[in-house]
Amino acid sequence: MLLLCLLPALLPAAAEDKFGVPVYAGAKYDAETSAFVVQMGGQAACYQSADDLAKVVAFYSKLPGIVVIHTSAKGAMFKLNGVSITLQSPWMNMKTGARNTDTLISIVKN
Repeated sequence: MLLLCLLPALLPAAAEDKFGVPVYAGAKYDAETSAFVVQMGGQAACYQSADDLAKVVAFYSKLPGIVVIHTSAKGAMFKLNGVSITLQSPWMNMKTGARNTDTLISIVKN
């Protein structure tokens, strides 16, 4: 009986999905940056991850059907089913000008 009660806690949580693109595990939604990107056109969801850029790039580069547009030491761009995925680290907060050292994940559907 106890095992049945614990079963949901033992199963991995389903990964979040945005516009058909998996969101990197543990990334936190950034409403302010998302709103700023939406103003530039399209639908957008932005997330921040404490993981280093290389680890996040490795995750997205292995997705089935992914198209690698660009990768560098400071960022990467991918496309998956017409959705753009941009990774940046470091990145600048477009509203405040503050430099952030975590990894920004922008998922944009035009």
